[in-house]
Amino acid sequence: MMDFFWISLGAIIGANLRYLVSRFSAKYLSADIPFGTFIVNLTGSFILGFFLALTLDRVEVDPRWRLFVAVGFCGAYTTFSTYSYETYMLLEQSDYGLAALNFICNNLFSLLAVIAGIVLARAI
Repeated sequence: MMDFFWISLGAIIGANLRYLVSRFSAKYLSADIPFGTFIVNLTGSFILGFFLALTLDRVEVDPRWRLFVAVGFCGAYTTFSTYSYETYMLLEQSDYGLAALNFICNNLFSLLAVIAGIVLARAI
């Protein structure tokens, strides 16, 4: 049950930080270009890669930290970070075909899902 607490705590922080970054970006960079999304996807991917490489390879940490940072914070901050890390792991395992398929499918089908959602919402 405590696992949910750590995930939720990380998610609260991640979601609020995403909101703040998006607001800041719209105000100071551009409201026309989604810089906020780009920034959270880029920084979230960096944070997840750095944290997992550090805690899986070099520093032993309580598993609850992984729940807090990787699942909670990065999950709420951006799901793109997990997708990026999983694609990297496929590349590291020399599974280039599956990495390419993962890359193409995630991008293409996510875009198609957004379009389908918009079309459905407009049809209602």
